[in-house]
Amino acid sequence: MGKLADNKEKKQRSLLESAYDLFLNKGFENTVVSDIVMKAGVAKGTFYLYFKDKHQVRDVLIARTAEKFFLEALYALQKKNISDFTEQIIFIVDYVLNIMQKNPLLLRFIAKNLSWGIYQKAIVNDNTSEKTAYSLFMELVHSHTELQIDAIDTMLFLIIELASSTSYRAILDHDPMSFDALKPYLNRSIRAIIKLHIQN
Repeated sequence: MGKLADNKEKKQRSLLESAYDLFLNKGFENTVVSDIVMKAGVAKGTFYLYFKDKHQVRDVLIARTAEKFFLEALYALQKKNISDFTEQIIFIVDYVLNIMQKNPLLLRFIAKNLSWGIYQKAIVNDNTSEKTAYSLFMELVHSHTELQIDAIDTMLFLIIELASSTSYRAILDHDPMSFDALKPYLNRSIRAIIKLHIQN
């Protein structure tokens, strides 16, 4: 990587790290672009070289953070002796939600805004030699040659939307119940979604 490219990457990383800290501690709605560039120590014009607005920054941060957690979950799954496809998905979802449960600030930022659309649109893999969570998930799906799974992306969309929206309210507001009380119902619903997408 050349010096110019390296400098650009450092500025972009500084903007993302500054925005992440501000969004978590100050709140997305209360943060403006001027706050981000001031904290990052760059000119306001520099911000617009990389992002069109703070919403795009938020989407990239959400996607990258979700990517990190899903990768952790998938690698953790590889160390477990879980062979059933449905139970593998339950493990992945539980793993990610348990991280969120331990960090309410992160949950407030991520889960309320996380959607499959944002994940697909905003995720940026800087090193194409690295596997993404999505590619690892597809490897997991295709390893189950005994199953014929219909509309895989739709299945993922339903699971992510359901898990993120329900866990957000249950963990932060205990609405309609605590997260621990909700989890069996959530897992049952995820199993039902998966069952609908597995062709007999």
